[in-house]
Amino acid sequence: MADVTVDWVDEHQLQLLDQILIVVDENDKVIGADTKRNCHLNENIEKGLLHRAFSVVLFNSEKKVLIQRRSDRKLTFPGHFTDSCSSHPLSRPEELEEKDALGVRRAALRRLQDELGIPQDQVSLEDIVFMTRYHYKAKSDAVWGEHEVCYLLLVRKDVTISSDPSEISSFSYLTREELGELLERDTRGEVNVTPWLRIIVERFLNMWWPYLDEVTQFVELDKIHRV
Repeated sequence: MADVTVDWVDEHQLQLLDQILIVVDENDKVIGADTKRNCHLNENIEKGLLHRAFSVVLFNSEKKVLIQRRSDRKLTFPGHFTDSCSSHPLSRPEELEEKDALGVRRAALRRLQDELGIPQDQVSLEDIVFMTRYHYKAKSDAVWGEHEVCYLLLVRKDVTISSDPSEISSFSYLTREELGELLERDTRGEVNVTPWLRIIVERFLNMWWPYLDEVTQFVELDKIHRV
């Protein structure tokens, strides 16, 4: 067993490691469940353990996207800039529902409220659009990592944010150009961005951004991008 010391992790984040996530195969078929802790151990990932997740890109009416910096006390990729909200549906009936990605969208709504503090009356399930999925693997350090089939969700709303400091250290709305510069700064080693933010921007957002008013043309409900 690898050394699983997590002395930098926030107490709230430690409690979340006991959550039960949805284990899937490479085609996103549910094959079981396991703890968040086990799903993020590299030694299990290297044996093929794969779980379901989601990423939300939230645009305001100015067509700027919300980018957050993860808390320095997160388990994986602490202090990294990332998408608006990323997390996991849990292995419970209401978040396992497959039709119209309803379970994942319910999980996203839960996390938008919990992590970003968005009031319940500002975003609804109908505001969360399932665009596509991507499958990726990335190491955070020698012990912890990510291996996910991730649902990419789009929200276009002006919202009020009151972020949870155990999750987020800062946030801002960026233009396409500003987000491109953030990725360039990451390439130069000046800041850190999560691997999935780079995937989202380079594989999807750069293509979608000019067409946000007619983004349904990019919906790919049956596709899983391998990245």
